[in-house]
Amino acid sequence: MDTPQETAGEGPTRASAPVALTARGLTKTFGSGSAAVTAVDHVDLDIPGGELTAIMGPSGSGKTTLVHLLAGLDRPDSGDVWVGNDNLATLSDKQLAKVRGRVVGFVFQGFNLIQTMTGRDNIVLPLRLNGLGQDQEWLATLVEMLGIDRELDRRPYEMSGGQQQRVAIARALITRPRVVLADEPTGNLDTHASAEILSHLRVSCRELGQSVVMVTHDPTAASYASRVLLFADGRVEGHITDPSPESVLAGLDALAGVER
Repeated sequence: MDTPQETAGEGPTRASAPVALTARGLTKTFGSGSAAVTAVDHVDLDIPGGELTAIMGPSGSGKTTLVHLLAGLDRPDSGDVWVGNDNLATLSDKQLAKVRGRVVGFVFQGFNLIQTMTGRDNIVLPLRLNGLGQDQEWLATLVEMLGIDRELDRRPYEMSGGQQQRVAIARALITRPRVVLADEPTGNLDTHASAEILSHLRVSCRELGQSVVMVTHDPTAASYASRVLLFADGRVEGHITDPSPESVLAGLDALAGVER
């Protein structure tokens, strides 16, 4: 295809960056017989450490299923997901919950904050659930980076959408996970709030060494990433490095066979 993507398939891992997450042969099918739909089809991925990676593709391409498999929120039919020395696909439910609570963070589109708890209590909840002590210095770092000092004593219903999402990001980062996965993290936000959230995610990669994988439908949001993976029919069909909104649109058009 005559697109900005460099190769078909998995896309490169930059040699200088350690691998935070690895997937091999990842497959997930829903339904059976003639009604079966393969949402994720033998996907191989290496997610580099310290980078923001975006996943884009048409509706129904399997992006959300993929990110749920990578986070251990769903189990594959076959294949493996490695985060450090842990293969999420082979762990028991109890082991998986423990690993998810410590080394994988997730940012939901709908925030998923507990309405009866303050911002502070929502942020530190993963620490309490996993028997981890609170690192007040790390909490202070996240609060300053995300600008949520005023939200610490508020309930979610007292916050704007952007404020809730920043609290949700702090919650995902509080355990210092190897990788954070985000499903449409700006989908419910206005343009200004989206730009702020994306800037914070990029800063967390650059300054905190965090790895973030983000599903998005927005070419402008994807342009904040170091790399965009183009996903269609359950497979990674190409990638774009150092993306711009224009190069992302061109890559999406190529997937759909559209010429600009």
